[in-house]
Amino acid sequence: MRAERRLLIYSHDSFGLGHLRRCRTIAHDLVGRFGNLSVLILSGSPIIGSFDFKSRVDFVRVPGVIKLRNGEYTALNLHIDIDRTVAIRSSIIQHTADVFEPDLFIVDKEPLGLRGEVKQTLELLRAKGTRCVLGLRDVMDEPQVLLEEWERKGVFPALRDLYHDIWVYGLPEIFDPVAEVPGFAEVAAKVHYTGYLRREVPASVVPTSTNDLPEGPFILVTTGGGGDGEDLVDWIVNAYEQVSDLAINAVIVLGPFMPPDLRATFQARIEKIPSLRAIVFESNMELLFDRASAIVGMGGYNTFCEILSFGKPAIIVPRTVPRLEQYLRAERAQQLGLVHMLPYEDDRDPGRMASMLQMIIGAAPPDPVLVARMLEGLERIATLAAPWLDASLPEAANG
Repeated sequence: MRAERRLLIYSHDSFGLGHLRRCRTIAHDLVGRFGNLSVLILSGSPIIGSFDFKSRVDFVRVPGVIKLRNGEYTALNLHIDIDRTVAIRSSIIQHTADVFEPDLFIVDKEPLGLRGEVKQTLELLRAKGTRCVLGLRDVMDEPQVLLEEWERKGVFPALRDLYHDIWVYGLPEIFDPVAEVPGFAEVAAKVHYTGYLRREVPASVVPTSTNDLPEGPFILVTTGGGGDGEDLVDWIVNAYEQVSDLAINAVIVLGPFMPPDLRATFQARIEKIPSLRAIVFESNMELLFDRASAIVGMGGYNTFCEILSFGKPAIIVPRTVPRLEQYLRAERAQQLGLVHMLPYEDDRDPGRMASMLQMIIGAAPPDPVLVARMLEGLERIATLAAPWLDASLPEAANG
């Protein structure tokens, strides 16, 4: 048996940054723990090359796709139909897996991949003896909606027949799929709750975006990739425009996927407000979280992990379409005293937003004892992965 170990991670990445950033965090942590490990990430993200990767972590980019408002997918750049695009992606994924021969294969979020593109790869690797794991974020969607989606896609047979383990990157206190998603109990024996993924400031990384940050306290506003962050940014900018005594410094990260014309409009509005500054993209968001006094975000998985990791008071303004994921996470986190939730309203009253911003800048951080217990995800993942990634345990790799 070879001395080195290999981990292959699949991330479909049709939109946003969440899947890629989660997979990158896991990959970086594991190569730091296992000295003979190499990690390859399969991703469709169009900006994966904008991120830095540790030694022994690399990526293969498959042709990008994007999800339209009607729920259909289309090729991001290629002028070919989605079926042909998926066929190309599927071929690259399968061939890469065949040649790379991973000891462990982690599929992020989509059990069969985009439009089933990873099913044949799962069958191939299972036949070769690779350990196959499905990694799920803490909250996928409203249980009944998720059940209908997974039944339509044929997910439950895949959970039963193609996966050895299911890792939930969260805790039952926030969401428990075994108890809350009908049909999930059938695979309960495969489920492991890891807890959340701690984030830290990268060593020896100094992004240019921090050179112009306010010297005193400031609120960090983040919408993740920014493709669906228009409403939150508009609500906050409008609060500064309409409420004359709102003078708290804030830094708004617009996101790389915000449409360019919309981004330009926001930048023009923000430039007129002395208390506001705009950043388009920062690949090392941890530095901004570390410097900020408080956070306002939409409440995606990575933002929630960063709020916990840096112990910041936070306002979550969750979206409710196309999924209730952010709303469910924010609602339950608020019940635990971890965040403050501000649901959307029809008129998005600027006074209401201004009052919340004034409150959060001086609010108490979440309970550090509770937070520490919730942030054991990377350690738990390493323990679960060790039988297949620790070269000192050669016999366990065949388990």
